[in-house]
Amino acid sequence: MPGMPEPLEAMPAEVAAGVELLFTDIDDTLTLDGRLPATAYAALEELDAAGITVVPVTGRPAGWCDLIARLWPVRAVVGENGAFYYRYDRAARRMRRVYVQDAATRAANRRRLDGIAAQVLKEVPGAAIAADQAGRDCDLAIDFAEDVGPLPEASIRRIVELFEAAGAVAKVSSIHVNGWFGTYDKRSMCERLIAEELGTTPEQLGMRAAFVGDSPNDAPMFGSFPCSIGVANLERYFDVIDALPRWITRQKGGLGFRELADRLLAARH
Repeated sequence: MPGMPEPLEAMPAEVAAGVELLFTDIDDTLTLDGRLPATAYAALEELDAAGITVVPVTGRPAGWCDLIARLWPVRAVVGENGAFYYRYDRAARRMRRVYVQDAATRAANRRRLDGIAAQVLKEVPGAAIAADQAGRDCDLAIDFAEDVGPLPEASIRRIVELFEAAGAVAKVSSIHVNGWFGTYDKRSMCERLIAEELGTTPEQLGMRAAFVGDSPNDAPMFGSFPCSIGVANLERYFDVIDALPRWITRQKGGLGFRELADRLLAARH
């Protein structure tokens, strides 16, 4: 098992004060019990005003990411577990959409994913296509705990097996199993965004770039960013996750994100 995280208050003040770029998951990291608390959104506003660049990194669909990039106080958003990033230029009123795969590849993969969807619904009682599927460009999301269930671990494992048997990648979030064809993930697209939008690398940023998340599909980010934080609800995955964060908050979800924001802002002030 990876080394256990330390409490957030153990983060050195100089590390907290030096964070310039914060990548954050959304579901159960910014949200709490399925909603975005006002205090978490206010934290985004305060971080932005303090000069800390925030980039959500999520398994949520392209349709959601377009809205987030336009309306939230964020620099960009990475969506569908690394399939793309969107950045909205407010001055030019233009959205930049950067995908790993071209449109023809995405269309061919969609047909393959539709076949997996039919098989999952046939073989896994209680599973459902995620309500946000209509807005997705690159992956298939199977709901096991958002509008259904929660389903037992055996059902979740079976969904993963069906994706993998078809040659797809499968990642488990706190609410969905997301599957796609391709070798990308959250980490690889964040690295591309850092290179293309900031003109640097994660290695050069070092501890100035941080990530906060809550579930097993965040493991590539926890493993890649030396300044990594989990919100308290990550604890239930400690025995199954491939990489753990350096620090963990005392509170869950959006309240944990607020706790992290307060730590970063207080250190700056």
